[in-house]
Amino acid sequence: MTDSVVVCGSVAQRPGRGGHAWVFLQYLLGFRQLGYEVLFLDRLTPSMSRNEPWPPWEPVKWLEGVLKPHDLSRDYCLLLDDGGGGSIGLSRAEALERVRRSTLLLDVMGFLGDEEILAAAPRTAYLDIDPGFPQMWQELGLHRSFGDHDAYATVGLRVGKKESLVPTCGVEWFPTPQPVFLEQWPATPPGERYTSIGSWRGPFEPVEFAGERFGLRAHQLRRFAELPGEVEVPLELALDIDEADAADAELLRAGGWRLVAPAQVAAGTDDYRRYVQNSRAEMGVAKDIYVRSRGGWLSDRSLCYLASGKPVLAQATGYELEVETGAGLFSFVDPEEAARGIEAIEADYVRHSAAARELARERFGSDRVLTELLEALA
Repeated sequence: MTDSVVVCGSVAQRPGRGGHAWVFLQYLLGFRQLGYEVLFLDRLTPSMSRNEPWPPWEPVKWLEGVLKPHDLSRDYCLLLDDGGGGSIGLSRAEALERVRRSTLLLDVMGFLGDEEILAAAPRTAYLDIDPGFPQMWQELGLHRSFGDHDAYATVGLRVGKKESLVPTCGVEWFPTPQPVFLEQWPATPPGERYTSIGSWRGPFEPVEFAGERFGLRAHQLRRFAELPGEVEVPLELALDIDEADAADAELLRAGGWRLVAPAQVAAGTDDYRRYVQNSRAEMGVAKDIYVRSRGGWLSDRSLCYLASGKPVLAQATGYELEVETGAGLFSFVDPEEAARGIEAIEADYVRHSAAARELARERFGSDRVLTELLEALA
């Protein structure tokens, strides 16, 4: 009987967020390619249903739409966490059977929260994909998601290193980049614009920790408002920004940024991939907490750009101490350095495009990343 890997996380409650769904698809498709039977575990509570009938149709339809094109329709269980023990997809009993014979249960951000299922797994690991937030929350007593796992991993490549301000919380963290499933992200011809996709604020508030305030993307992106006027290529952001922040949106537009709504260009998984692959390169500004905590975060989105043969400019978070930059991938700390990076890419675009794809294959391909993850955690 084939060994299984179980991935737990939140997709159903986030309809219309194609990039978020891809985070989990990269793991599921990657583990399956390594020969494992995969299971995706998600859950919904009545409080997540936004006053819709129970169970809510929109999240269910979204999850099935994400998984079905990749032949994963028989490989998921959406737990209906309403006290009744129900599920959509596989039954709870079927899911438990797979969990019991799993090589590893990977609990992304500790989302599962199901003691019976966690206890049934021979080996569990907590995977942090938002380095800084959960660790600071844990230390402050605001939210405790780590639970009692056998191992802990983080996409913060510098967490635990001397200069990182991300607290370790007494945990030994295994640093792991996020994987990209290369077969789903082939190299494509270059588009015209440098782009990126993100939220102005996102779902979390800034964190006050150790006498410092760690902010959001808004607190960094304002610094780059006038960057388009300093470069010769068009810059575009698929930016989720609330009407309450209209003054900031106007600040960016006045500086030359083209703003589009993620809901219009990247809502579905195919839409998201098309938007990335129709770009020329990525110009990515990180959340303030990633920049100032120096935890070594590098976006899963950036890896999709790299795999697609799109050079990436990614704001320095410490990752540049772990990943070679200067060919296909460039780090920057301020608008002037970002402008120089764009100039360098444009001076030899073909070489940097090829280098981007090669870096994705050599360093971030799911075969390598997930094999190393299993060797370390399972």
